[in-house]
Amino acid sequence: MGKSFEQRIAPGFGWIRKLYDWVLSWADTPYGPGALILLAFAEASFFPLPPDVLLMALALGEPRKSFRFALLSTVGSVTGGLLGYYIGYKLMETIGVKILTFYGAMDKFLYLKSLYDQYNVWFLTVAGFTPVPYKVFTIASGAFHMPLLAFVIVSTLSRGARFYLVSAFFYFWGEKARDFIDRYFNLLTIIFTVLLVGGFLLVKYLVK
Repeated sequence: MGKSFEQRIAPGFGWIRKLYDWVLSWADTPYGPGALILLAFAEASFFPLPPDVLLMALALGEPRKSFRFALLSTVGSVTGGLLGYYIGYKLMETIGVKILTFYGAMDKFLYLKSLYDQYNVWFLTVAGFTPVPYKVFTIASGAFHMPLLAFVIVSTLSRGARFYLVSAFFYFWGEKARDFIDRYFNLLTIIFTVLLVGGFLLVKYLVK
């Protein structure tokens, strides 16, 4: 009998399993929450790795603190979003252009402007809750001079909804959630990777 798709592709993700185990160990140290804030901050303005990985690891280690970790993620992400906003508002021609070029979104900038003109704050809501690279939209929000108060409110609601939804899974299911992830880790890794890469591809290739 031939190997399943998951069995054939999973060996290539062994390093992610090691990273997962290493990050999960942070839940037993005092450094995990601080690292979560820093990761959420960086991801909202320039760093490619989303904080959900560490959020899930910490929530797995201490399910009763899941909502606290969601709050930390939200605070870090919104604060980092303000840095992205500032980059777009004041440093677009230097740092902003380099970041958007790195993520393949510079040539889509005018299209993002049309989305903002058409949907206003809703275009940021979509970015805050989906795998679409959030930093691309925070920088664009600053470049388009979205009202700062609206930016903060929408960022808080959309990012908070995402992180609290993730945390609720671990808060209410606890050890069952751990067993589920351990059992289906390879498949979940594939799904997570597809969503992450798909978010970048959506900006780079599908947005025309």
